[in-house]
Amino acid sequence: MKKALHGLSRERRSQIALFGLLLICYTYVFPRWADPNQNSRLDMVVAVVEDGTFQIDKYVENTVDYAKVGEHYYSDKAPGTAFLGIPLYAGLKVFLDLPVVDRLTERLANSEAFKSTLRAEGTGVLKQKVRFALAQVVLTFIISVLPSAFLGVLLYRLLARFTSSVWARLGVVLGYGLLTPAFAYAGAFYGHQLSAALLFGAFYLAFVRPAPLSRGALIGIGLLLGYSVLTEYPSLLVAGILYLYTLYRLHRERHWQRIGWVTITGALIAAGLMVYNTMVFGGPLTLGYSNSELWVNQHHTGFMSLTMPHWEAAWGITFGVFRGLFVLSPLLLLSLPGFGLWWRSREHRPEFWVATTSVFSFFLFNTSSGMWWGGYAIGPRYLLPMLPFMALPIVFVFREWGGRLWLRALAAVLALLSLTATWGLTLAEQAFPPDTLRNPLVEYAWPNWLAGNIARNLGTILGFPGVLSLLPLAIMLMVIVAGWWRLSRVGAGGYPPEAVGALEGAQQPSGSRG
Repeated sequence: MKKALHGLSRERRSQIALFGLLLICYTYVFPRWADPNQNSRLDMVVAVVEDGTFQIDKYVENTVDYAKVGEHYYSDKAPGTAFLGIPLYAGLKVFLDLPVVDRLTERLANSEAFKSTLRAEGTGVLKQKVRFALAQVVLTFIISVLPSAFLGVLLYRLLARFTSSVWARLGVVLGYGLLTPAFAYAGAFYGHQLSAALLFGAFYLAFVRPAPLSRGALIGIGLLLGYSVLTEYPSLLVAGILYLYTLYRLHRERHWQRIGWVTITGALIAAGLMVYNTMVFGGPLTLGYSNSELWVNQHHTGFMSLTMPHWEAAWGITFGVFRGLFVLSPLLLLSLPGFGLWWRSREHRPEFWVATTSVFSFFLFNTSSGMWWGGYAIGPRYLLPMLPFMALPIVFVFREWGGRLWLRALAAVLALLSLTATWGLTLAEQAFPPDTLRNPLVEYAWPNWLAGNIARNLGTILGFPGVLSLLPLAIMLMVIVAGWWRLSRVGAGGYPPEAVGALEGAQQPSGSRG
């Protein structure tokens, strides 16, 4: 294995190490066990496989995110995440039916470290709950963790278009992947991170693929854009922007008619969604939220809770202590001067407009929502699909000012504050912070850390209680970083790293101006 890694280029080794580091961080903490949002999607998966129906009547008690049609209950969420989970759970069911599940349940029931994470008013460790939790862990790993880690690699590769500096690119990727709400939701069975990965994957194909864009690339872009909307409906905002960007690229290639491949692929996915909506909710454009029983006021205010932008939401999702993005992740403040530096550089001007309009459209959407805070959440979770595009311009800050001592000191402080807030909230307790707490950092994260109430994780299964359960994670990260550092000291084929860096830098494409 070690010999094989040495045979790879330094660039490829960096990508593998980056993927592994993100994978471990996203996997280490288990998805929240009793999260109504995740349960709504998982209920649909289980109902289809176990009962052959979209009706979640047998499981509806574990969620408040449901739609009622007639006398039956259904998940009110966009179905993309659940659709992917159905074939996966069908295969997993073979394992879950084995006696090993009973032995695992017994082991968990007798684990003091695991029992210490259970609420006193709960029902304890039951076989059905463990079965449900195992399915949640496996499906989350495949549908959310893997795409989120792969998104980090794509971002790292795409940033090579802006700079040859490995450290600047790593700073952006690790900052986005570990110091923003993306870290919290990469390991959760929501649709936000999957949608972000699909959107950014489409952007990567349209931007990085050499001209002319092949038929396969165009079909891939259509598939990614269409499924991103099937996963999270608001992703339509960025999907539309990327569709126009792809059309612009094809126009520059004098092949604008080939946008039909993107259009047809996306239309097929849209048709599938309409069939589902008709079967379950009675109409092709009728969404689950229209039949939500518990959030009637929110979902029937304006258009699906959308009204006009309002100041409370604008402040709340930016600098408010309740759900403020820049309170949770002050490192993202660097994107503001980053956009200015990007514009001044005149590099990749079409991509600049893709990033800025994607960020602006999602902020506008969220500030128009009647439920902008997103219920139980870490930060403004509705913004997650646009966060990779917001992280992009930070590379210009590192590129232009990275050699200045004040910038290094500022970035270190912002990164430390982001780590404290993001990891502090993500690792605290067994649920995301409730929306009844106005200052989650003070009222939720701090008390739980003091009490040693840490979210269930791999360390908990190994028998480490409380904060000590994070010790194996720290050890694994140190091993990866140390191995990464050692491998980076020797270039591929035995060349010194300086020579390899020069060769790789020479291969980087120059910035286009327009």
